[in-house]
Amino acid sequence: MATLSTTEATEHAQSPKPVRKFRLASWAPVAILLLLCAIIALINPNFLSFGNLVRISQAAMIPLVLGLGATFIILMGSIDLSVEGVLTLSAVMLSMLVLNGANVNDYGLLAVLFVLAAGAAVGFVNGVVHVRLKVPSFMTTLGVWFIGVGVANALLGGMAIRVNDPWVRGLAIERFLGFPWGVWLAGACLVVALVIQNHTRLGRHIYALGGGEELAALSGISVARVRILAFTLAGIFYAVGGILAAAQLGLGNAQIGNGRLFTTVTAVVVGGTALSGGQGGVLQTLVGVLIVVVLANGMVLMGVPPSIQIGVQGLMIIAAVAMSIDRKLMRIVK
Repeated sequence: MATLSTTEATEHAQSPKPVRKFRLASWAPVAILLLLCAIIALINPNFLSFGNLVRISQAAMIPLVLGLGATFIILMGSIDLSVEGVLTLSAVMLSMLVLNGANVNDYGLLAVLFVLAAGAAVGFVNGVVHVRLKVPSFMTTLGVWFIGVGVANALLGGMAIRVNDPWVRGLAIERFLGFPWGVWLAGACLVVALVIQNHTRLGRHIYALGGGEELAALSGISVARVRILAFTLAGIFYAVGGILAAAQLGLGNAQIGNGRLFTTVTAVVVGGTALSGGQGGVLQTLVGVLIVVVLANGMVLMGVPPSIQIGVQGLMIIAAVAMSIDRKLMRIVK
């Protein structure tokens, strides 16, 4: 009995340590963001000016919307590489359907709804191919990435279409309380994603899949259905990102999505969502996006060359992944 009591006492004494470690780790991205802001503000006080805060919000709105979609996929323990393909196709389709400089189309809000439906359709195809044909999400979405860019190229014929629609351009130009309407749209997407994550069955089931797909299936969760719905939802967010990109750039072309995938995955992982799934969420993605954008903005203010900026971002994502992995639970690294 004395041995048992000693063992129990030892376990009781040790049990709080992992909890404290987890809590500290979960707050680490917030601490990093605050530290970054403090350091940059000390070096260049213009960082805290309202004009610079607006620039940061403009730079963050598209990565945030894309990151929200990717978060749901990564929470399941999967990966979605189709971000650039869906965004490019969405931006090109929008530019061709609203008032533009290449044709007589002027469908306005109907064009936006069509683009969102197209993004959902592409996401649905991602999910169906991945689930029904048993193709790994990595390869499925990689193929859809190239298909999306290829279709956009075919639609444009190598040209670019200028967007003249006042409503679409207004997302980047018109302002409310000093911030572009696109920033407010990104904030609305964050609220929607937060509601889906915390207050819907789909959100709970996505976490369950990330915690263990076999256990989720034994609990009565339809794994295939949840995966398809999650990819469909991600496609809608990527389509919103395409709309914002077309509004911000003022045109649609086949290169509009270049570099978006790296920023998206970096923001999600840096924010604290584990690539293994089951841990993290959309608020963590918001923090991750702000870290990436603030770091890029700060390096510009401090005069850091672009080549070094890219290297710093690469180091940041490696460090974030290394910090997010619980090595005690991993017997093999794949």
